[in-house]
Amino acid sequence: MTMTMTNHTERLPMNLLEGKRLLITGIVTTDSIAFATAEAALRHGAELVFTAFDRDRERTVEAVAHLGTALDVLELDVSDASHFGRLTDEIKERWGRLDGALHAVAFAPRSALAGDFLDADAAGTMQAFQTSTYSYAALAKVLAQLAPETGGSIVGLDFDAAGAWPVYNWMGVCKAALESVNRYVARDLGPREIRSNLVAAGPIHTRAAGGIPDFQRLTSAWESRSPMIWDPYDPAPVADAVCFLFSDMARAITGEILHVDGGYHAMAADVVRHEPS
Repeated sequence: MTMTMTNHTERLPMNLLEGKRLLITGIVTTDSIAFATAEAALRHGAELVFTAFDRDRERTVEAVAHLGTALDVLELDVSDASHFGRLTDEIKERWGRLDGALHAVAFAPRSALAGDFLDADAAGTMQAFQTSTYSYAALAKVLAQLAPETGGSIVGLDFDAAGAWPVYNWMGVCKAALESVNRYVARDLGPREIRSNLVAAGPIHTRAAGGIPDFQRLTSAWESRSPMIWDPYDPAPVADAVCFLFSDMARAITGEILHVDGGYHAMAADVVRHEPS
């Protein structure tokens, strides 16, 4: 049975983000969801600025250069609270406002990802929580200080934490906490028209995925259970969903987890695909 993927990008409205000034975190290489989001956001008319962890800065600058325009990369270590204050000042001086931010930062030491879940040390799990979860609230505070009166939108990248995965361990716990943080941010910033949402993506082959032991077990699960064809090498559908949540078309959506996973999350058992008649 032959299955072909269809490029739906041309069906999306252009200039969806015209006039929006967005902060994009998490780009280190061009295969990331964050990079695909930046490509899509530029195509839809947004102005962008990026952040990088100092150790990865050179690689981030190199990746951003592929976007084909002069774009700036600011330093941000999400484990250092002072960096968020400096980032706020830099964006305020540069633009005076911020309309949206993509949280695409996650990290867990191997001890928190591999091996026996109960053997992980507290220091590693706390590092994973601070980097992957608490940083979402810290970035939301940056947006809250810079968003215009018309509001703004913070979007985070998630991996559905409704159940326990055969891999992922404490990062799965961090994602579950991230989903809770998303709801509280939505509660506190909603009165100011600032929206908070997550996109729960299916498995994508990225630099981050390379650090997950037995990652192929996840992609194999999608091959058998997702009712739609899932391409683990194509982050574009996820990027398009992020752009939608940044846009005014999503103006009444907050506290949401938007699944972009080919329908995997909704299935109770493996599925058999049939070619359309």
